[in-house]
Amino acid sequence: MNAREQRRKQQLDELVDQVALTEFESAHGRPELPPVAIVIAAYHEVDNISSLLSNLPPELCGLGAAAVVVIDGDEDGTAALVRKAGQYAVIAPVNRGQGAALRLGYRVAREYGATYVVTADGDGQGDPADLEHALAPVVAGDADFVNGSRVLGRTESDDKMRNAGVLVYGRLISLLTRTKVTDTANPIRAMRAELTGRLDLAEPQYQASELLISAIFSGARFREVAVTMRARKSGASKKGGNFVYGYRYGRVVLRTYLRERVRRA
Repeated sequence: MNAREQRRKQQLDELVDQVALTEFESAHGRPELPPVAIVIAAYHEVDNISSLLSNLPPELCGLGAAAVVVIDGDEDGTAALVRKAGQYAVIAPVNRGQGAALRLGYRVAREYGATYVVTADGDGQGDPADLEHALAPVVAGDADFVNGSRVLGRTESDDKMRNAGVLVYGRLISLLTRTKVTDTANPIRAMRAELTGRLDLAEPQYQASELLISAIFSGARFREVAVTMRARKSGASKKGGNFVYGYRYGRVVLRTYLRERVRRA
């Protein structure tokens, strides 16, 4: 992508974000978020979102928490369920990918007063009890960025190829960043909200590695905690088959690594 195309993409992304933020304020006003924003990207998760939200704790580490669910286009009724549950829904008018949705969620967290961001998947594969486990080192001041790890914890997945991919990319990113990482694509992460505004996040999809590599290269103190990765209860993964997912994820890893190496140099 050349510089002109990149600028055009950024302009389109900003337009989509502004449309979403305008609708958000129309529905919610200008809320003052509690200290912890649980940011969730959701695309066709109408069958999972109510169960997920009902299990989210109202407090994490003694701090008030609320969900900020970004509906990534193709609104299927998920937003209505989010608002019925008393949580915040941000509706992007077009589907752009999980990375773009999470960036918008981070922006809402920062601009509406959250101090901390914790992420969770909209499909309910993360255990809500692990959110506090991930956030605790950040609140305590012992880490700036915490990543959940199914390798240190456990996974209910019996997909041998995907489980092997977790190990392979953990070793690759550990080598590239010179930082021990065991699970590079876990949905549960915790960080200070302001950190998300300091990182150069641009990937529309397969963005977990971009966030991770960028945070480590920024000098953020990194830690992993053991979490449980549950089996999906309904619906199908939006990430594609194992080969497609692995290839595209690898491209994001290498793009981000090369970009950050040049920048830090």
